[in-house]
Amino acid sequence: MKLGLIGATGVVGTTVLRVLEERGVPVDELRAYASRDRDVTVSFGGRDVRVFGATLERLVADANDVVIFASSDDASAELAQGLVDAGTLVVDNSSTFRMDPSCPLVIPEVNPDSIKPEHKIFPVGNCTAIILCVALAPIAKAAGLRSVRVATYQAVSGAGRAGLETLEVEEAGGKPNGTFTAPIFHNVVPQIGSFDAFGNSGEESKVAQETRKTLGLPNLHVAATTVRVPVRRAHSEAVFFETERAVTREELGRAFDLADGVVYHADGIVTPIDIEDTDDVHVARLRPEADSLRDEGLPSTHFQMWIVGDQLRKGAATNGVQIIELLLKKGILRARAQMS
Repeated sequence: MKLGLIGATGVVGTTVLRVLEERGVPVDELRAYASRDRDVTVSFGGRDVRVFGATLERLVADANDVVIFASSDDASAELAQGLVDAGTLVVDNSSTFRMDPSCPLVIPEVNPDSIKPEHKIFPVGNCTAIILCVALAPIAKAAGLRSVRVATYQAVSGAGRAGLETLEVEEAGGKPNGTFTAPIFHNVVPQIGSFDAFGNSGEESKVAQETRKTLGLPNLHVAATTVRVPVRRAHSEAVFFETERAVTREELGRAFDLADGVVYHADGIVTPIDIEDTDDVHVARLRPEADSLRDEGLPSTHFQMWIVGDQLRKGAATNGVQIIELLLKKGILRARAQMS
């Protein structure tokens, strides 16, 4: 398989390279791209790979079987359709195609059957929504979902290399540089993206819309408040949800234990630093909202939980690589020599 990676020198791109190697994805040829020709290389498969500028002409000429975008919305909007027209599949980490009705929003542990042979562009969802949906899917399957409310505690890596560098600069005593709308060190910032006319940030809208699409629940009530915190790379979320039917905490716990990609902590806590550089979504502090119901162990429809997942891996790079694995398994992605 010939694989191209746009944004190969960024934090998501470099994580994609690591995950491809760790998971043993059968990449015969890797081509690395950035916004322009760079006199740098990236390491993959024990060799150095030159980084070229991502122009449509070069990408089409290189005839990759699949291209992963780990770059900007602008790059995806400019290049993705031309690649598809040339016979290349696209896995896109930007937000460009996520809500396009012709593109499935795939989390392999949640909705693998949403992929059809006619699909050519495969968006990787918003990192916060991916982590949320991996935890919500077992609940929806076990008891149905009526509503979801979530408050997030999002790592600076969600803002890319600039976010990580900004935290480092402020930790060392430097001044804020405008990456975030307020200082991030020793602080929390309740704004990720621009506010709309209703006071919702761009991130909050993405979480709500993408959660509905991924879970296949277009009428699900989802409300989010998204907050940037001085944590490097793992997102945390406090989730308050209502189920369709009354269940016990133990029933939901069993559903989590059976779910792919979920680690359930029946007791104790889990924190962002505990799960950095891992691929599972961790669920802890699951309990009914009402103290009396919790004490008596009665079924309930209102619950709370705490979830944590690595933003760079499951929230971005790993999910994209898992989509490629799923395309290979389904026979949708095949090397061009096999197709001729």
